[in-house]
Amino acid sequence: MSFALRRSQDRPPVRPPPRVTPASFIAVASGKGGVGKTFVSISLSSALAQLGRRVLLVDGDLGLANVDVQLGIAPETDLAAVVAGWVELEDAVTPIDGGAGHGGFDVLPGRSGSGALAELPTDQVARLAAGLSALSLQYDHVVMDLGAGIEANCMRLARTGDRALIVITDDPSSMTDGYAFIKVLRGYDPRVEPLICINLADTRAAGQRTYEAVARACQTFLGFRPRLAGIVMNDPKVRNAVRCQKTLISSDPAAQPVQDVLAIAQVVIGQSHAELGN
Repeated sequence: MSFALRRSQDRPPVRPPPRVTPASFIAVASGKGGVGKTFVSISLSSALAQLGRRVLLVDGDLGLANVDVQLGIAPETDLAAVVAGWVELEDAVTPIDGGAGHGGFDVLPGRSGSGALAELPTDQVARLAAGLSALSLQYDHVVMDLGAGIEANCMRLARTGDRALIVITDDPSSMTDGYAFIKVLRGYDPRVEPLICINLADTRAAGQRTYEAVARACQTFLGFRPRLAGIVMNDPKVRNAVRCQKTLISSDPAAQPVQDVLAIAQVVIGQSHAELGN
């Protein structure tokens, strides 16, 4: 399997010029499924693109990829084809809304409903991570939508990030499993900063209470308090956008969840600037 980077001869040269250093990696994770993690990943990618950043969204759910389904795209190739050695990593990239550097963002899709990558050997996951690091030179941010839970490959990919955005709802199992993800991540690599995103909040106060409960558990049992990246309000427009296979930011940019994720994107950019200044 090769992860050498090249450009397909039949694709227009739309890639932005390479950076000197790799992009900022943001792993979007959750302890359990059904919390809106993929919606947050897609919306964060859209929001960062709206703020003028060059973004690559990677469907890192190696078992149940679904970014392509939510976006309503039928990519010609995907990560499964890359792993099989049929195409190169860069050739599996699909532009969304014009692509990175043109008002949209790029997607490196998985294979929906396949599960083909769920048991990918450790060495191949490491090579995939290395290939993504090389590809990230074309971008400002790489957003990686991880699979739910704490299985080994998920945690290996999470460790490639500068930070992990943990998506949690007020469901008790989501809170418990989100805490578990943070605990395991800290055990794997304490250099990866966990940030908490409270999703599907009925009110700001309720979202803040959910965050405080998780943060207290981390402070009590892990000895640190993860930061709150933001609270995303519950809104039926989100479900409608997913059903219509559109990004909410393109169909209703004034929707409250869009504004909430834009605020989270500002946090991500602010942190990146702070890091560059250190």
